[in-house]
Amino acid sequence: MKVAYVNAIGGASGDMLLASLVDCGLDIDALSETLNMIGASGFQLEPRTEDRQGVSGTYLDVRIDQADSRKRTPAEFIELVKVASISEKSKSRCIEVFNLIGEAEGALHGEDPGDVHLHELGTIDTLIDVAGVVLGLEMMSLEKLYCSPLPTGSGTVKTQHGLLPVPAPATAFMMAAKKIPCYPPPTHLPSTGEMVTPTGMALLATLADFSQPVMNISTIGYGLGTRNPKNYPNVLSFWIGEPVVSENPKGIVLLETNLDDTTGETLGYVQENLLEMGARDVWFTPIQMKKNRPGTTLSCLINETDKTKIADFIMLETSTLGIRVRSVERIEAERTIERFIASVGEIGVKLKKKDGVVVGVSPEYEDCKEIAMNSNVPLQRVYALVQQEAENMYLQ
Repeated sequence: MKVAYVNAIGGASGDMLLASLVDCGLDIDALSETLNMIGASGFQLEPRTEDRQGVSGTYLDVRIDQADSRKRTPAEFIELVKVASISEKSKSRCIEVFNLIGEAEGALHGEDPGDVHLHELGTIDTLIDVAGVVLGLEMMSLEKLYCSPLPTGSGTVKTQHGLLPVPAPATAFMMAAKKIPCYPPPTHLPSTGEMVTPTGMALLATLADFSQPVMNISTIGYGLGTRNPKNYPNVLSFWIGEPVVSENPKGIVLLETNLDDTTGETLGYVQENLLEMGARDVWFTPIQMKKNRPGTTLSCLINETDKTKIADFIMLETSTLGIRVRSVERIEAERTIERFIASVGEIGVKLKKKDGVVVGVSPEYEDCKEIAMNSNVPLQRVYALVQQEAENMYLQ
């Protein structure tokens, strides 16, 4: 499995993302041939090696035939994608990107998202940027895309709408709507101008997970933007590699929090719900807290995939302000559960094994309880009887 990480050093745009893929080895002739299937004819992709503030990489010059200079709506772009001979996965991704662009522009202009009039974004090079990045990821077998937080930029940008603030309104809309992590430039720097374009934002907001993966890097490429400002390199880097397998392969996590003002009734309610939510085990430990107050440690052993929902539940239902999280390594004994015919009836027994040999026997509680209730025999007597008979059967 190959994954990729976008390090948006100097921002991001559609052509910078596509250029970074080319810098990593994307076959530009094969890409051009595939783009022709989407109706993006009359163009040439001309990669050049250049540098921005000393950083060398690929600048991709997208040359468009002037005969195809008309402006398209998001709906028209989507229609081109729908009838193209590309994979359903790539179609879906492209459509999602164009829907987001239409949503942003439509909200800003009070128009229908599919039919909103696009100015800079309505030209065929937007289709090349969007489809090129989506298809490029597929052609390079990149199964997961991650991205760093994005710089907002500062100052203004000149557009067909006039002079707009940075980030441009469409970019800012997508940033807010998709809750994209971002950061402003240092205050001592002069105006940066536009650092993240609407197309770049739409692509990353749709395709990327904004977190930092642990990975072994095999390839790094650099995509260069058109401008070459003096106060920062107009570059993004694109890392390709293999994800590092977690040292906690079974994903067992221990959540713990100390409580000194949560009632016993609430703790019981929390324990019941945590077990129903899939917790492997839940227990309480009495502790002494500050100011000599007695308290309780709530400990919860869970699958890592359940961490967010269970932590949210604990935060909501208890008075805690924080939860400790630790990955847990567990050495497990081999075990099987078998049905055992005891003198009091059929009962499940758990067999603990070492090197294939049974070294421990434990009757199943629910089965013992059912027999005790139905036969009016004390539970402890049923349990002891089954324990003895099962040990005689299974232990050597």
